[in-house]
Amino acid sequence: MPNIYISLLLAASIILLSCQNKQVNKPQSMMINRSDINAPTVKKVATELITHGDKRIDNYYWMKLSDDQKNATQKDSQTLDVIEYLDSENAYTEKMTAHLKPFQEKLYEEIVGRIKQTDISVPYYKNGYYYITRYEEAKEYAIYTRKKGDLANEEQMLLDVNKLAEPYEFYSAVGLTVSPDNKILAYGEDTLSRRIYSVKFLNLETGDYYDDVILNTTGSVTWANDNKTVFYTRKDDALRAYKIFRHTLGTPSENDVEIYHEKDETFSCYVYKSKSEKYIMIGSFATLSNEYRYLDANNPNGDFILFDKRERKLEYSINHYQDHWYILTNKDNAYNFKLMQCSLRQTQNSDWQEFIPHDESSLISNIEIFKDYLVINQRIGGISKIRVMPWDDVNNSHFIDFNEETYFATSSTNPEFDTEVLRIFFSSLTTPATTYDYNMQNRNMEMRKRQEVVGDFDPSNYVSERIMADARDGEKVPVSLVYRKDLKKDGNAPLLLYAYGSYGSSTDPYFSSVRLSLLDRGFIFAIAHIRGGQEMGRMWYENGKLLKKINTFTDFIDAGEFLVSEKYTASDKLFCMGGSAGGLLIGAVINMAPELWKGAVAAVPFVDVVTTMLDESIPLTTGEFDEWGNPKNEAYYHYMKSYSPYDNVESKEYPALLVTTGFFDSQVQYWEPAKWVAKLRDMKKDNNPLLLHTDMSAGHGGKSGRFQRYRETALEYSFLLDLAGKVKTEE
Repeated sequence: MPNIYISLLLAASIILLSCQNKQVNKPQSMMINRSDINAPTVKKVATELITHGDKRIDNYYWMKLSDDQKNATQKDSQTLDVIEYLDSENAYTEKMTAHLKPFQEKLYEEIVGRIKQTDISVPYYKNGYYYITRYEEAKEYAIYTRKKGDLANEEQMLLDVNKLAEPYEFYSAVGLTVSPDNKILAYGEDTLSRRIYSVKFLNLETGDYYDDVILNTTGSVTWANDNKTVFYTRKDDALRAYKIFRHTLGTPSENDVEIYHEKDETFSCYVYKSKSEKYIMIGSFATLSNEYRYLDANNPNGDFILFDKRERKLEYSINHYQDHWYILTNKDNAYNFKLMQCSLRQTQNSDWQEFIPHDESSLISNIEIFKDYLVINQRIGGISKIRVMPWDDVNNSHFIDFNEETYFATSSTNPEFDTEVLRIFFSSLTTPATTYDYNMQNRNMEMRKRQEVVGDFDPSNYVSERIMADARDGEKVPVSLVYRKDLKKDGNAPLLLYAYGSYGSSTDPYFSSVRLSLLDRGFIFAIAHIRGGQEMGRMWYENGKLLKKINTFTDFIDAGEFLVSEKYTASDKLFCMGGSAGGLLIGAVINMAPELWKGAVAAVPFVDVVTTMLDESIPLTTGEFDEWGNPKNEAYYHYMKSYSPYDNVESKEYPALLVTTGFFDSQVQYWEPAKWVAKLRDMKKDNNPLLLHTDMSAGHGGKSGRFQRYRETALEYSFLLDLAGKVKTEE
């Protein structure tokens, strides 16, 4: 809403009008024009970067620290300078948002207050036990338990992560895996937020830990059928999963046998077990290629057999069923993927036979195999669908009807093979996360649990819809929206537009109780399903990557302009938000169309694209050449440079911006957002807030635990609500 005090002053004196440099018809943040608070200053050290004869000057290149520097007990002068700068930005953000502290606390309590603190998952059955995850009042972490044979039996504790986490500021337990004889639990532990895990082994009969500890892993192991042999993956210095080892319980991990080394730095590898429990599988993958090896799980000391050698642009995944392998693949230009089959021993792709043909209008996402049924997860017209097909009557398949316009549904945890019941996860923008059990024979659907939203939440108070925005090249971009049903669509509502748009990752329209804090204060929340994702099929992804990446950004801008033109909002009420590669999106669109946005939030943003992709020592870089291109190729270098947010900061006005990062982020290093903010602060020509918040103890995913992560959400939401003029109405 307009600032009434400024309006009165304008009416009283033309002299004061000349002093105002902001439009008075825009809601004013209390942070704007805080001239009493000095923004951080940071030294410039010009570093000349020359590639393909093109010279870039990076004044903040010095901010890059190695892991050794970050973790050293005695900090060198460069490290101290970086920490001093990040601390100064944090202090500035604290001062600039000091007036919001009571409101932030209110938001935080409101958000966590909707979470059912004492909660329990729907049990799933595997190998004679029901497995259950519980949460208890005021506790941050999960409690993992099981019951043998019957849910009425006594509960057995597996892990109380709350106790394990007590000594640490950050803690994550992942990859819980029980041996085939149900006696030993293996799990991965990370206490540094670097996603480098130590694997531990717990005797479930005695409660004692084995002496075996395996360091520097991806966090999980795969059990052979002998109950003493496990396979696991290690990471290299760039955090690429690159080697598979075999470990025998009771022996030193330094004696573990290297089974496989993925030498191609553009590939990563992993190990898992087939659902049939008959094979140990090694997978190697790059963006555009796959390769698999398999081993009889009863013979862990044997040699893995190559399924089919890798080919560039041949993607496939494999599932075992009876005497066949089933292969989901893009072979023969099946860009939306098709399902093929082959015998257990004739596995070259020349031996693959078509089972479900390619469909240009339907993307096959994945499959789930049961004794009597094949389940296919598909996307048709951007909407997720689940198709059930009996093995003995493949022409009699059917789709499950969910009766909503825009939603997300997929097969969930289904470890059982011999069952007629399919466990399904379902959610929509107005329907909380729901677990269904669907009987594939009689087609009955049983709701096992719907996530409870504590308080007075009523889904009938909200409306969701799906519209198609006009892109500048004639494409139609789906946009999913949710808002209160009493909201007037007259252009006066603030709107937050969110997207990701990379790696073929689809941003599905799912429910968030957190989001209610915006909706109940008059916001519309919208998801732009832009190119670079895979919502509209594989070509939607292909047309938003590499030398077509610009479509990702223009789709988002066009969606924003469409929402304005259709009176959902106005440009002085339009906000944007994205994280990681979605943070790249935000950086690009505020460079390309700064006037469109009132404010923006960029979380752990990938904004220094060229420099990062030229540095192969940085985690994940080499594996992403097929997503962004390799800038050692001159065409890709110049194309990346044309949209890289850091390289395209200009001396002009920008919208208000909040940037968040983690000092120990292993995926998008902290120095990318830190450099970006420093450059923006030096060059931008407006008085809009520019804030950087660095969590000095966390990584890419932020804080661990159920509740503490929402401190950052409260900061982000209070920033947006303040800019929208919504905080003042509650004071």
